[in-house]
Amino acid sequence: MNEVGLALLRSAKTLARGRVWWLLLWPAVAALLLWIGLAVCLLDWLIGRLVEQPPLSWLAEWGAILLAKVAAAIGGWLLVLAAAFVTAMLLAAIFVMPQLVAHVAASDYPELAQLGKDSVASAAWNGVSGVLLFSLGWLLTLPLWLLPGLALLLPIFWMAWLTRRTFAYDALAAHATDDEWQLLRRRHSLPMLLLGITLALLTHIPLLGLLTPTLAALAYIHLGLEALRHLRRGAVVTIVGPPTTSKEVK
Repeated sequence: MNEVGLALLRSAKTLARGRVWWLLLWPAVAALLLWIGLAVCLLDWLIGRLVEQPPLSWLAEWGAILLAKVAAAIGGWLLVLAAAFVTAMLLAAIFVMPQLVAHVAASDYPELAQLGKDSVASAAWNGVSGVLLFSLGWLLTLPLWLLPGLALLLPIFWMAWLTRRTFAYDALAAHATDDEWQLLRRRHSLPMLLLGITLALLTHIPLLGLLTPTLAALAYIHLGLEALRHLRRGAVVTIVGPPTTSKEVK
């Protein structure tokens, strides 16, 4: 839990510098504008389809047509916001994460050598595969929502899983070797999941939740790089000398 608190505290300090606010905002704004634009064209169709599905179709059959349409409209907008969140997460993972890693590593962890194999392709695959598994898991566990309490817990669990899956790996891809990543994932699996749960709770705040993907990226960078620093204990460092000299020492 101390690792989670430290990561969140350092994330707040990074935000206080003001240099990363553009990176924080643009994925949420882009995703929201995209899906609102699509909603203008498709929302009426989506509401019509939702009204035709149980239990809303039952309400319509019982004569509560207005109630069914209102519930369908709310459900439609919730689906739009969910799609916007997933889009913002993919944008953050693929385009924002590398810039955040470079900024945070240079300012807070300059001694860590980059021994990983970071690439846009691997980040894209990690994000897309995570979303696909998340969607599959969500659909397979939908029947469990009927059990008391699980309708509240399952969305938080799956969002926490997706957040951890998407950002924990990307945060360390540029700096950690494959062996280091596997070791860190085993040793710090609980803090990584707890951080995901903490951030998943923020996703349920309307609109503010759209900022969560970039906040998650920032928090997982601090969590991962601090864990990597402790793992290496100075065994692998980057020494920066004159402007034209940069080398690694083992």
